[in-house]
Formats: sequence, structure tokens, C-alpha cells
Amino acid sequence: MKRWTVTDRQGRKIYLTQERWDHILSKHPELEGRLEDVLATIRLGRRKSSKRDPQTFLYSRRNEDLLDPYNTILVFVAFRYIDLPDSNQQVANNFVTTAWGDVATT
Repeated sequence: MKRWTVTDRQGRKIYLTQERWDHILSKHPELEGRLEDVLATIRLGRRKSSKRDPQTFLYSRRNEDLLDPYNTILVFVAFRYIDLPDSNQQVANNFVTTAWGDVATT
């Protein structure tokens, strides 16, 4: 399965799978052809924690080239850990859950 990995401004590696990207496009056609913009939102965007889940963060970045009326890309990223087999170590497993276009007023 194809996946893209990027690093955010704090050095955290985050990946987006083809399955998730296909799901995003099926629900949010405003992001068609905007894969690089979604990845740039993770790399360069502002991050804030989710009120519902402290291990999920919302990345946002303005993008004036989106279809009207959208001007911002939002990306939800889950920060989790997985256990390494035959080890007591855990490694980060940070992945995109969804993304969409939004209308930012500021």
C-alpha cells in the first residue's frame, strides 16, 4: 500500500496512506489534486490539540487556491505508539485520519 511520510515543524514523522487519501477524496472533493497541499499543511501548518482526544491534533494552513469558498486546509493527525515485537520498546505511529477544506475568517 502506498503511503507518504512528512515531518512537521517539531520534527514528528507523520504518514498518510493511500487508503486514507482515497477516503478523504470521496468525502471532500475540494481536495482533489491537492495531495501536496495537504502534506504541506502538516509540514508547515499550525497545530492545536483536539478537545475530544489529547492524542489527536488538528493542523491548519491557509490556501487561497482552493475551490471557492474554501481557503484553508485542515488535517487531523492521530499520535499513537505501537509495541515492537519481541521488545519492550514502543515507537511512534503518527497518521492522518482525515482532511478537508474549510473557510477561515482570519
